[in-house]
Amino acid sequence: MSHRNPSPSPPDACAPSEASVLPLRPFVQESGTTRALHFSEKVIQSRMSTLNPDALDLEYTRMMMGFVLFTPAPADILMVGLGGGSLAKFCYRYLARSRIEVVEIDPDVIALRDAFLVPRDDDRFRVVQADAADHLRGVQDVADVLLLDGFGDAGIPGALCSAEFYADCYEALRDDGILVINFHLNHPDHREYLDRVRASFGSSMFEVVDDDMTNSIVFACKGELLDDPAAAELKRPESIPKDAWRQLMPTLRVIGATRELK
Repeated sequence: MSHRNPSPSPPDACAPSEASVLPLRPFVQESGTTRALHFSEKVIQSRMSTLNPDALDLEYTRMMMGFVLFTPAPADILMVGLGGGSLAKFCYRYLARSRIEVVEIDPDVIALRDAFLVPRDDDRFRVVQADAADHLRGVQDVADVLLLDGFGDAGIPGALCSAEFYADCYEALRDDGILVINFHLNHPDHREYLDRVRASFGSSMFEVVDDDMTNSIVFACKGELLDDPAAAELKRPESIPKDAWRQLMPTLRVIGATRELK
């Protein structure tokens, strides 16, 4: 099973094991000015506007970028799940001082990177084909931001929603590092997943839910950075270009308000 971006509303599942589900090969569909990555006709894994390929076309991706309220200029960003590369492209373009590593298990997804205009590997960007659970095991202090968006057609692979994996995520973060996870709110074990995150990160976490009550974006911090009152000011940091800030601002207002209520 592969680790990549879900649609705004697929049925979420934390799969019992990768071996129990037959892998589905990704394919690309175009409709008007949008290009989408699919594993089945009914589920969109990722979507891109061909008129603005670096824009974040799906709301949940803009929600995940809420980490810039707390860490606007991370030195190192680690992502789990490439999909159509929406988050990777946005960070590569607008967080120009950040190094970005994307871990993707499925070579067929990586093979479609050109179709979604994902940048070539260079000195500050690379895509690694690996199982993220293996890749993060034993790793310490390598990232300021860790984005988990690892979905397949059947949901989140079991290895990527285990207590052990979230403990590894904690260790992989530097002091005041931020973990951002995309969940689906309608999964019956959603609260259990939050408890697993809380077991490693304690009370330094909060959840933001989209307007459709579908996606749940969880922010958890290795430290107390989420309590920084400066995050509520919603003032554009110098490290964030105006174009990026305009795209994110409506969503950042929601995140800021939710954080104040936590």
